[in-house]
Amino acid sequence: MTTCHVALAALLATSSLAPARAQTTPEGVDTETSVQAAVELTRQAMKTPDGTRVEVVPGRLDPRLRLAPCRKVEPYLPPGSAPWGRTRVGLRCTSGTVAWNVYLPVTVHVWAPAWVSRTALAAGATLEAGDLELAETDIAAHPSPTHDRIEALVGRQLNNALPPGTAVREQHLKARRWFAAGETVTVLAGGQGYAVSVTGQAMSAGQEGQPVRVRTDGGRVLLAWPVGDNRVEVRQ
Repeated sequence: MTTCHVALAALLATSSLAPARAQTTPEGVDTETSVQAAVELTRQAMKTPDGTRVEVVPGRLDPRLRLAPCRKVEPYLPPGSAPWGRTRVGLRCTSGTVAWNVYLPVTVHVWAPAWVSRTALAAGATLEAGDLELAETDIAAHPSPTHDRIEALVGRQLNNALPPGTAVREQHLKARRWFAAGETVTVLAGGQGYAVSVTGQAMSAGQEGQPVRVRTDGGRVLLAWPVGDNRVEVRQ
């Protein structure tokens, strides 16, 4: 979701909320208007594929806050925050007697089709097509990604048991071993307008998600990532 993170940050940084009423509590800063504006900004900034539904649920500001009157409140995305799952939006006063800053908790639900367990599945089970069904899932509920292609799941082993209706996320799957140390592998590399491949020898086993060093036929040692059977990819 890198694209939507950037889009949201830009949108929040350049947008302002409606003027606030001159009172001294969070409610006095026209909380309802501020929250709704932040929600709309978040929803509009989320660039998601067709078939995806975004739901933004705002939390509450601390009722103990006593905020000075403010004529202009601006929302922004705090550094390190992302419009995904449980997050927060900053609200700051840019035109008032006191330049205050507060954080509004927000939960972003991103609903999209993903493969879930049709029945209860045991730890160590090897997934088959009949074990899975496609269902609308909150893919932002956990950082671990879901899957929308059944080919990415069939034949994989589970790390842990799953109850029925659970979205199968990458964290639930055992890492695959694509090749052993010493085996010949194809090294893939590319960029804008070009793609190259060479062969080399793996200097360690190719475990999914872990980098591996490969010595090319020309003697050069590269750091690459296993992506399939006897295939690695150099990432820039």
